[in-house]
Amino acid sequence: MQRAGYRVIPVNPNETAVLGEKSYAALADVPERIDLVDVFRRSSEAGSAVDQAIAAGAKAVWLQEGVIDYEAAQRAVAAGLLVVIDRCWLKEHSRASRQ
Repeated sequence: MQRAGYRVIPVNPNETAVLGEKSYAALADVPERIDLVDVFRRSSEAGSAVDQAIAAGAKAVWLQEGVIDYEAAQRAVAAGLLVVIDRCWLKEHSRASRQ
């Protein structure tokens, strides 16, 4: 997605940098406004990431393919976030670019 022009800020407590970008331990540590939180976690852990996205004031959450948590999605919608579940951001971007 970086090659497509998107700024990707990694959040991973086990990394200091990813793809040339500083990595943060938690969403709350990101010093910039967050538009989209792309969740690459087990479904059982997705709810925590969604709750952090809500708390951080993100505009949207995207749960990647195989990541499904409808209760967390409902919390995000109730908080005013856009939500995508069980879809690949890169695949969707590629599909939209071809149209």
